[in-house]
Amino acid sequence: MSTQTKANKRTVTPFRYDIVGSFLRPSALKEARSKYQNGEITAAQLTEVENAEIVKLVQKQKEVGLQAVTDGEFRRSWWHLDFFWGFDGVERTIIDQGYQFNGAQSRPETASLTGKIKFSSHPFVAHYTFLKAAAGDDIVARQTIPAAAQFLFELDRTENQESTRTIYPNREELLADITQAYRGAILALYEAGCRSIQIDDCTWGALCDEQFSAFMAQIGVNLADYANEFAKLNAAVIADLPEDLVVTTHVCRGNYVSTYAGVGGGYEPIAQTLLGIDNYAGFYLEYDTDRAGDFKPLRFLKDDQQVVLGLFSSKFGELESKEDILKRIEEASQYVDLNRICLSPQCGFASTEEGNHLTEEQQWRKLAWIKEIAEEIWN
Repeated sequence: MSTQTKANKRTVTPFRYDIVGSFLRPSALKEARSKYQNGEITAAQLTEVENAEIVKLVQKQKEVGLQAVTDGEFRRSWWHLDFFWGFDGVERTIIDQGYQFNGAQSRPETASLTGKIKFSSHPFVAHYTFLKAAAGDDIVARQTIPAAAQFLFELDRTENQESTRTIYPNREELLADITQAYRGAILALYEAGCRSIQIDDCTWGALCDEQFSAFMAQIGVNLADYANEFAKLNAAVIADLPEDLVVTTHVCRGNYVSTYAGVGGGYEPIAQTLLGIDNYAGFYLEYDTDRAGDFKPLRFLKDDQQVVLGLFSSKFGELESKEDILKRIEEASQYVDLNRICLSPQCGFASTEEGNHLTEEQQWRKLAWIKEIAEEIWN
């Protein structure tokens, strides 16, 4: 492909070279979290360490040339559960088994219901307020949150089914309350100054996974109906939001201590449903291995939507071959115009506080590499 293409300069997310959001936790933060859990420091003292490390992180993101920054999810243990725990009627629960990944199992925690799901306030709003101040006015401060469909998926886990059905014998009421709670949180973030929200969603990675599909068929669940329920829920959450709030979504196939979930499978079975959701400005899609399949599903993208190709792996520190990346972008451009393509890692560097198996130096070098390739392609 041509090494340089004239492109319209993007002024809103997603940008030509971008991130998914989470970063490796620095040693000072890990130490502080450990001390807090052991009762050696107070919550206020932990917050002081978090604040200091987030300020440093924002500066590093600026130095590497990113145009949108996050707080690295430094105040969270999980990419998703911490957000669920912030709603009324939801609690942190220890269960027998964690999430199963390829050769690894996560900590055994979940989010279960103690009452009706409501939004009255949420700790992420204060977290964003700090990020916004740290970022300043010359760069986009982006908030990442898990999808409403991901919350429903969690409540549908075997361990949670009894409590969910006890509190919500009517599933439509459950969906309505999730929608209202999410909209309350998003609008509160907007009032705090947020104009870029990224909604992370592993449900679609599961739905196009061959192993999961076989399991769902075995227990009598219609996968198409389940996918439509997820799409309808996500669409309801982001309908009629303020016009200057840019909402994007990220689809992942598992990212825990450099491992993945499931056996893989391309996007084709769910592409039309996923990419048919209105009001997403862009889709961050995992594409770093053959497990994600080919680019043909991109034909379902709407003309006003961007796709951020996760061609770079956040799971290891070695740099991808520029020749291979250029070849894959050329393949993708057969289905979507090159000026509607952006680049990023396939996921964050630390979807949980454990982090992936690479160094901070490798993390920053990889982001610099993505920027270099993107600037070579889009002049």
